[in-house]
This record gives sequence, C-alpha cells and structure tokens, in this order.
Amino acid sequence: MFNEENMSIVIVGHVDHGKSTVIGRLLHDTNSLPEGKLDQVKETCKRNSKPFEYAFLLDALKDEQAQGITIDAARVFFNSDKRKYIIMDAPGHIEFLKNMVTGAARAEAALLVIDAQEGVMENSRRHGYLLSMLGIKQIVVIVNKMDLIDYDKEKYDIIVEEYEEFLSEIGVTASKFIPVSGFYGDNVASHSDNMSWYTDDNVLEALDNFENKSIEESAFRMPVQDVYKFTANGDDRRIVAGTIDSGQISIKDEIIFYPSRKKSRVNSIEYFNGDVRQSAYIGQAAGFTLEEQIYISRGEVACNIKELKPEISTRFKAKIFWLGEDDLVENYEYIIKIGTKKVTCKIEKIVSVLDASNLNNKIANRVKRHEVADIIIKTDKEVAFDLSENVSSTSRFVLIDNYEISGGGIIIESIDDGMSLLRKQREERDLNWYKSGVTSEEREKLYGHKPLTIIISGDKGSGRKSCARFIEKKLCMEDKKAYYLPFNNVVHGVGTDISKYKDEYTTKEHFRRLSEITNILNLAGVIVIVTIQSSVDDNYKYFFNGNTVELQIDDKDYEYYYKRVLEILDK
Repeated sequence: MFNEENMSIVIVGHVDHGKSTVIGRLLHDTNSLPEGKLDQVKETCKRNSKPFEYAFLLDALKDEQAQGITIDAARVFFNSDKRKYIIMDAPGHIEFLKNMVTGAARAEAALLVIDAQEGVMENSRRHGYLLSMLGIKQIVVIVNKMDLIDYDKEKYDIIVEEYEEFLSEIGVTASKFIPVSGFYGDNVASHSDNMSWYTDDNVLEALDNFENKSIEESAFRMPVQDVYKFTANGDDRRIVAGTIDSGQISIKDEIIFYPSRKKSRVNSIEYFNGDVRQSAYIGQAAGFTLEEQIYISRGEVACNIKELKPEISTRFKAKIFWLGEDDLVENYEYIIKIGTKKVTCKIEKIVSVLDASNLNNKIANRVKRHEVADIIIKTDKEVAFDLSENVSSTSRFVLIDNYEISGGGIIIESIDDGMSLLRKQREERDLNWYKSGVTSEEREKLYGHKPLTIIISGDKGSGRKSCARFIEKKLCMEDKKAYYLPFNNVVHGVGTDISKYKDEYTTKEHFRRLSEITNILNLAGVIVIVTIQSSVDDNYKYFFNGNTVELQIDDKDYEYYYKRVLEILDK
C-alpha cells in the first residue's frame, strides 16, 4: 500500500474568475513555496510598478529550475498534513480535454471557481457539464472574489442557488460551496473573520475531505505506452511500460492484454532509476517484465485476468464535447485516441445534440463548437475500452481532426459489431489452449526472427501471388522460417465442406479457418505469407492473431515489398 497518500485534483473556471490566485494563495498558505520566492515576486512587481497578485507566483514558478519545485503550465504540486496533491489547472477547454481525457491527468475530484462579482457564466455551466460527463463526482464550487462584493451573503446565496439548480439538472451534487477571497486568503487555508456567517470547511479542509479511489475495488488497467528492449551486457529484458489508470498489479499476477488477448505472468515490477518493487498502483508510471515473452504493442491495455474484463468492439455509443473549428459530421474520418491507442474512425450516427450552456436538446446532423452530443462511432480496428460507469479513466477518448484535438468524451455503451460471438469463441480457445513446451522467446532465439503474418492484398493482375512467392523464397534463402499460404488453398482445403456456399457466413468462416492456421504456424515461430484479392475487409482483419501486417500491392517492384517486410521484422 502507499507510504504516502496522493490525490489528483482539477481546477476549472471561466477566464479571470481567479483560479490562479486561489492556487497561488494555497501554495503560500501551506508553505509550499521556495524560501524567499514570495518576497522576490513582490519586489519584481514593485520594480515594474505592478500591484502584487498571488497569481504571479505561478508564472514565477513555471521557469523555476534550481529550487526543486515541480510545476508547469498544467500541474501544481503541494502537500497538506493528510496527503500529497497534484492540482491540474485547466486554462481552457482544449487543455482540459487534453489532460483529462488522454489520461495525462487522472483527476479524482474537482474545484470549480466562480467570480462572485460576475456570477455564473456560460463557461461555468460548460465546465460543470464537462466534469459530470467525464465521471468526476467529487466537486467543490469556490465562489471567489468575495471581497469585491463586500462579503455579501445574499449575493453569495443567489449564485449558490442558481448554480445548484443547474447542477441538479445534469445529475451533479457539489459537496461544498465555499465563499472565498483568493487575494486575501479568506477561507482558502484558514477561516475568515470577514464571513462569520460561513462556518463550514475552507478550501484546504474540503480537499482533505475528498475520498481517494479504493485501489482494491478498481480493476487493473494500464494502457501500454511502449515495450523497452535491452541488449547491453547480456540484459535481455523486455519491459512493458505505461501509467496505471486504475487498480494495482503485483508480481506473479496473471496479465491479459486486450484486444489481442495475449497472456503471461508478471515476473518483476520496475521503475525508471528506481528500485524493483513488489507492486504498482493507480497513477504510477511503471513497467513490468513477463515470465513468458509475448509480442504486444503500444495501445494494448494490460488487465488482471481475474478482474472485470474491458469491452472489445469496433462500434460504441459515446457522449462527446466538441471543440473543433469545423463541425463534427457523420461519415467523416477522424482519429480516435483511447488510452495510448490511435485508430481511424467514422461517426456512424449523431443521435442527439445538446448545448451544454443551457441544456437545450435537439436532433441534428452535425455538432457545432461547444455542443455536447450522443454519437455512434465505428473504428477501423477493434479497440479495448470500459464503460464510464465501470472504469471511467479507460472510457475516455479524444477525437483528432487535422492533427488537432477537436473533441473528447466518454463511452457509455458497447454496440455489437457482428463479431461478439467470434470474440467469445476465440477467447475460450485462448483460455483453454494447451501451450507448447518451447516458449515463443526460445523459438525466436533459435530461428533468429519473430513470427509474423504478412497479408499481401491487391486487385486481380496486381502480381500479389508472384510477390508472395518472391518474398517467401528470399526469406528462406536468408535462413528464415517462412511459408506462403494462399487464401485459395484454404478455401479448397480445410474449407471444402462450405466452399459451395456463397454468403457472408461462408466468407467469415473461411477467414476464421485461415486465421486458425496462421495462428498455429505463428506459434511454431513461422513467418506466414497470405494472399487475398483486394484489401482485407475491416470486419475480417479481426480474425488474425499476433503480429499481422497488410501490404497492398499496386506495382511489381517485389524487392521494395521485401525490404518493407525486413523493416517490419526488425522493429
């Protein structure tokens, strides 16, 4: 278990409502500033004839190098007597989505700041809705700048009543409303003599009353960031690295990776420049080695085989907050990023659209900037995810349009894509598969290469079969174990019992049988080359296990495609 309790908080609010001032005051009042930093900033303000503001402390600390302060434009670190905090400042919608949805910041609670003088603004409502949408249930509302309204309780009560009514409409209950003067420190880390009418928690006390997620009750999820290989001094470790989104992992735990469903046991848990440990927990950047080396890639999600399984599909219903300059439209291609996995997707259907500032709902065929919508997304490859009600961190995603993060949201429902039965059959096969006495790592060392399935596709007359034979022969001449398996051979071999039928089921079954043969050959360490007319339909790519690549042939430069294969094998 943790030696020290940690917690991540996000702070949001309309521009100039005083988020930075509240944070700066919190740093000052908890003695989290470097010695002399406050005086230094005050002196700088004096020289520049500027009135001092606590918000300036954040600007001064952004460039801090020598004092050992860890702070940047998005994150502030400080300690209370109870725990260590990371407060993530969300200066705008894009930054907020980028941090919250991609998993760079895993907030368990939120502070939402409203200016007492300006009152509830559109962005106050949007931020409230966004917090709700992302599954953040612990929320404290700070009514800041009370000094500018002479600490007037009646004006404060009007803001509380208005914002409480809005939150109730979106199913959210704020645990506290706190009247604050960030500049003077009223109710930030100590109680205020100016507001004797308020006797509840100050901001620091409210932070300490937030509850940490229970590690034991949450399923283990770690999106794979990378696999690091070592070769120096006989070190042959492969470390699977990433940041743990939820739960915990311990040595000897049996791990399964989704969507590939490959399994192994944890052999060791390691940290960069740190000691080897027995366990790793939510929020920690860690790595682990496996007892049996298996080939996995960035974007897979590591899970404990005994815990709640994630969803696997190419179709799902989601709630999205759109921020793109161009409208979100149906049948347009976007990039979706879930955890560390990026795949191409299309918006299959816009179900309904909501203006998050006023909660007006409508039916529309496009989603405009700052609108929330329920949509159905279709990805070109299967992805692993959770529903927001189960594991909120791995239900979050962002949509990328023209290389820009343009929206983000949560997955609320998995939709059958016609492959659920086959997934279940494949999972049962994998769970009951009797393993060979020779490991994949031993075969790789023996053969000098990893197993691979190469799908060569192309139109009739493209030369795909000749290209496959060319690559097969070149690989074998290089003493690699390779075998060419045309799709036609499967149809007229193990598929003869169904080949007379011409329907979708038959085609899927031929692909399933082809994938089973390639899987067995891959387990034997063989490079399998498959030829298929035209590109493989997205629905059939699912069948192929392990390391699979598709080369679409459009000319007869076979040497070029052979070099492509060598590059893939070297990765």
